[in-house]
Amino acid sequence: MPKLVQPYDKDTEEYMVLFSENLTEKDRRHYAAVEAKKLGHGGIEYIACLFDLSVKTVARGLDELSKKSS
Repeated sequence: MPKLVQPYDKDTEEYMVLFSENLTEKDRRHYAAVEAKKLGHGGIEYIACLFDLSVKTVARGLDELSKKSS
């Protein structure tokens, strides 16, 4: 697996992880999706790794949010 660029510093990552751990499963999936969307290319993989989620879970969150905005 190629090394991903780290768009956030370690302190920010720590706060993001702490925040996400207090969310419901659905809200965590949606938060991960929003962060991945902001990052663009490679964002899904980076956020999935950061939040210890599967890539499929982040992609599902993106899909759910895109359906709500339609």
